Amino acid sequence: MTRVSPARNMPIWLTLALSVLFLGDADLPRVENLRPANQPDVTFSPADEIPLLPGFTNEQATTQQNTKDAKKSAVLQDQSRFALIRYVSGEFAKVVKPLPSGKDGFQVEVGKPIDDSALQHSVAIHGAAVNTGDQVQITKLEFRAKSIVVDVNGGGRGKRHWRDHIQIGIGGGNPVPGPRSSTQKSNENGPPGMQPGAGSTVFLEFGKPVPDLTPDELKQLLAPFLNFAKERSASVQWIDTLPAEMKQAITERRPVVGMDRDEVIAAIGKPDRK
Repeated sequence: MTRVSPARNMPIWLTLALSVLFLGDADLPRVENLRPANQPDVTFSPADEIPLLPGFTNEQATTQQNTKDAKKSAVLQDQSRFALIRYVSGEFAKVVKPLPSGKDGFQVEVGKPIDDSALQHSVAIHGAAVNTGDQVQITKLEFRAKSIVVDVNGGGRGKRHWRDHIQIGIGGGNPVPGPRSSTQKSNENGPPGMQPGAGSTVFLEFGKPVPDLTPDELKQLLAPFLNFAKERSASVQWIDTLPAEMKQAITERRPVVGMDRDEVIAAIGKPDRK
């Protein structure tokens, strides 16, 4: 009796289909192996912070911000002091609020609202050195450990030298005043007509070492009293009267031979000290 193999009785098309299936299963990677392992769903609360840039952590961002804040709160630097003297001292402004005369001037606690009642009381007691709408000039900046003193129109802190009180008697006649002091001979604290003591003084009290400031930031601190926005720079008004070569040198911040004292100061600024 002859035994017949089951494969011989199988149709040819079924044999070919099974062969292709076996070959594909052996050579192709399984789809299941390509699927990632199941990961739990991750949720974020509103308090969580996600870094915007890869590799840039929140700690690094915080460190950079702290560095900027520390730099901003640093004490006033020499270069900044020179810039304040150059670009604020001598500038013109319009008065926003009356300022009192006298050596006490008006004290401003930086970072706090202006005490208008105290300002009005001081003006009523000492009189107004400058009134709303007047054009005034910053004639001097004085830097102290925790404050900046700003003199307007010569300031209210006029000083007299001890020699001003000396009187010399000649032959029993009327006493003759002693020699005039340098304060009386020349007015270095302001333009002609602005004598020391004839204006007002603003004391900017920081309550800590004076921080590093730019000229615009100092003008902003004075903004409740003085408006610099619509006033031309003092140096610009004066420069317009100079020869073209001197005007160009001052604009480029360089001294040239032939400049006088005022022109050199306009070009490179006032010295921090004599």
